[in-house]
Amino acid sequence: MAESETKESAVFKPVSPRVSFPRMEEEILAFWKETDILRRIDQAREGAPLFTLYEGPPTANGAPGIHHVLARVFKDVIPRYKTMKGYRPVRKGGWDTHGLPVELEIEKELGISTKGEIEEYGIEKFNALCRNSVMRYVQEWETLTDRIGFLVDMDNPYVTFTNDYIETGWWILKELWDKELLYLDLRGTPHCPRCVTSLSSHEVALGYQENTPDPSVFVKFQLSGYDSTVRTRDAFQGSYGRLTKYEEPVYFLAWTTTPWTLPGNTALAVDATAEYSLVEVDGDQGRELLVLASELIDKVITQKYRRLETFGGRELVALTYTPLYDPREYGVEIRGFRDRGKVGGTPEPTNAFNPRVVAALFVSMEDGTGIVHIAPAFGDEDLGLGRYEALNFVQPVDLQGNVTGTYPFAGKFVKDADEDIMSDLEQRGLLYKRDIYRHTYPFCWRCDTPLLYYAKSSWYIRTTAKQQALVSGNQQINWYPEHIKDGRFGEWLRNNIDWALSRERYWGTPLPIWQCDSCDIYDCFGSVAELKERALGEHRESLDIENFDLHRPYIDAVLMSCRNCGGTMSRVPHVLDAWFDSGAMPYAQHHVTSQSDLQELRDGHLFPADYICEAIDQTRGWFYTLHALATLVADEPSYRNVICLGHILDTKGEKMSKSKGNVVEPWEVINSHGADAVRWYMYTAAPPGNSRRFSTDLVSESVRRFMLTLWNVYSFFVTYANLDGYNPAQAPETQPASDLDRWIRSELEQLTAEVTRLMEEYNATDAGRRIQEFVEVLSNWYVRRSRRRFWKSENDDDKASAYATLYECLSRLSKLLAPFTPFVAEEIYRNLVVSLDQSAPDSVHLASFPMADESLIDEELSEGMRLAMRVSSLGRAARSKAKIRVRQPLAKVLVKPRSSTESEALRKLASHVIDELNVKEVVTLQDEG
Repeated sequence: MAESETKESAVFKPVSPRVSFPRMEEEILAFWKETDILRRIDQAREGAPLFTLYEGPPTANGAPGIHHVLARVFKDVIPRYKTMKGYRPVRKGGWDTHGLPVELEIEKELGISTKGEIEEYGIEKFNALCRNSVMRYVQEWETLTDRIGFLVDMDNPYVTFTNDYIETGWWILKELWDKELLYLDLRGTPHCPRCVTSLSSHEVALGYQENTPDPSVFVKFQLSGYDSTVRTRDAFQGSYGRLTKYEEPVYFLAWTTTPWTLPGNTALAVDATAEYSLVEVDGDQGRELLVLASELIDKVITQKYRRLETFGGRELVALTYTPLYDPREYGVEIRGFRDRGKVGGTPEPTNAFNPRVVAALFVSMEDGTGIVHIAPAFGDEDLGLGRYEALNFVQPVDLQGNVTGTYPFAGKFVKDADEDIMSDLEQRGLLYKRDIYRHTYPFCWRCDTPLLYYAKSSWYIRTTAKQQALVSGNQQINWYPEHIKDGRFGEWLRNNIDWALSRERYWGTPLPIWQCDSCDIYDCFGSVAELKERALGEHRESLDIENFDLHRPYIDAVLMSCRNCGGTMSRVPHVLDAWFDSGAMPYAQHHVTSQSDLQELRDGHLFPADYICEAIDQTRGWFYTLHALATLVADEPSYRNVICLGHILDTKGEKMSKSKGNVVEPWEVINSHGADAVRWYMYTAAPPGNSRRFSTDLVSESVRRFMLTLWNVYSFFVTYANLDGYNPAQAPETQPASDLDRWIRSELEQLTAEVTRLMEEYNATDAGRRIQEFVEVLSNWYVRRSRRRFWKSENDDDKASAYATLYECLSRLSKLLAPFTPFVAEEIYRNLVVSLDQSAPDSVHLASFPMADESLIDEELSEGMRLAMRVSSLGRAARSKAKIRVRQPLAKVLVKPRSSTESEALRKLASHVIDELNVKEVVTLQDEG
């Protein structure tokens, strides 16, 4: 047949088996853009129930990576499926624009690294650079988003730096303020000395590093007396007298992994219920008398020792000791808590300095000596104990992490001062021994600086007040994988601590709290209108949501009148944790400023979200902040279903990072293999919660195993249908008569039912794998077993049945695959369906998701055909083992079925086994004989 005649008689657009998926996808993309597919989907589903996706906003000051592709294709697959099920999707894009990541990039560009340099440069100019940088890569993000087929509204995104967005954040804080859930407190806060700001617990969780080396030092504190204000002389005659009856000095032996905190020591803590011993040790400096917990002696003391005395921990309380570093000698201020036993309060200046032994519940008998070095200026437990016991408060470290005062190691960063401190103590005979201790330690998740637990005032959200609501609300959420609910996320909620909200930074949502310069009271403002009502001077008129930039430094200049004394109020110069912006997105993207606005979102089915999806680290990031703010403000969860993704690893199983140089650029893979191949690999390579390896080779294997197998079946059908002039629209309806046709139709209906069930469960991985299994048997069994029926069948009805069956499989697959591989699904659908039916939607993404016809499901036939395939596979293996090729005929194949049911099924389908194995007969064995 001439080529011109073939084209003229072709029913379908000819399909080449040598396909370029990237080129085909570009053509489909052009079609979608020309026809505005997102708008048409909205129009087609107008009036339908909504399905709302909350898009976790990326920061566009950096180029997108392959891990962003993973999240975005999983965000896409469920809304596409729900669209085909008759819902109208709401999928508004957004940009996360505030926070330290942005500031650090600008610092690098300016060649600066401190807050002082930022302020010298000018906050106004610095923030202007931040604002410009956050949209720097928007075009790259939009291009990649389009290219991978992620349908999301990028034309009308929410942007977290806009005044509307900021004002909603203020409204949320005012709601918390009115509920007394927002408060200022002095706490031992995780602090980054490089960024000079606090971190929240969920930020700290993102930066832990394993096997971090730190010094392990055992330090001697010399007993000096006892504190008579705590206990009377009579109460100490026993313990103090027994400890001081020896000629040598007595030392309390304490252990620490942070020598830099020792200049801040103001107490030693013991377990009041434990037993302690005074031991005599022959050390390098002669005989030493050391006090430590009895049960830890053999772990700590490596020389020969003799136990001289034993004491209850309670007997040691209020004994005093000589400080390692007396702050009065080194020019460091001494502060103290006023009332013993009082939990609250901040330290006030004092001249008294009297370090002593106290009792604490947190003293462990697992590590160390059973005596804990206490520095209230650092750890939160130490600070709490300092308050309760009215201890001294000594802060010898500034916010940049440098030692202050006139110590020999003053001016050094604390971690660098460790060695000097240990050497100094060793020279003074106060270091018992030292070693290296490897443990998990928190680093700043943005700049990789070791965090310091630093006592300072910060603003907190009292999330612990709603802990039970957080836990119970989580039970209403469908998590996939399910174990995240009560595992990683549930555990995080059960161990919840209050959210450290304020940041001593510049580019972020300003904290809307003002403090009176006269009477010191605080006020929180929930809207620009509230500000304008109380603003003083020129800003009273200029304050409006449209024209006044609510960022620093402009908002810092706005002064307010004090409602209490009429004095002047100045804004607290903090910005908010950028995670607060992310958690506020359900409300801020719609500029909610009242509970009635929030109710409108509920009534409009825009809150809570039906679906969210991000990586597993967001269990302590976006997943948490969304859940926390919704529980506090809306009294319900903000999302109903969530897919939690594992991390992307390289081919060696290592986490990808720019520093390792093992990051795969997405465009390299997409341009080589196409977006559908990347999408398919992302869905099917591993369950969502698992980490997955990624490389170009792995995607190539996905192309070979699935994409090309599907395409070859499609190409086979189109080629022979065009040769025969087969037109499904004109062919008479026929019932599948062949057992192969009836079997594959049964498999197709079962597939449709299973994919529907799995997608309703948000299990895209198993749904995709089930489709892949079907395509494999369609190609490797149905088409291969039916091939002769298409090119030289003597029975026209049989050929028509084969064509009709394969056509139904392929047209159905185009719809089942549409949420997963939107490009190839569109290509197949438009060629097989739209070309024949002008009334059909012109895009598969406007079509309805198939429904299974259960009347065509024949489970007995399906089981029987699976048995025939298994026997054929075993038979080919037996031939191979015996080195007898399939083309050499054999008399029979002997099969031992496991049941009479299998025997009967095999008898009915024996012709397939006979053809596959080139034998004359299939003989079933009923017994061992």
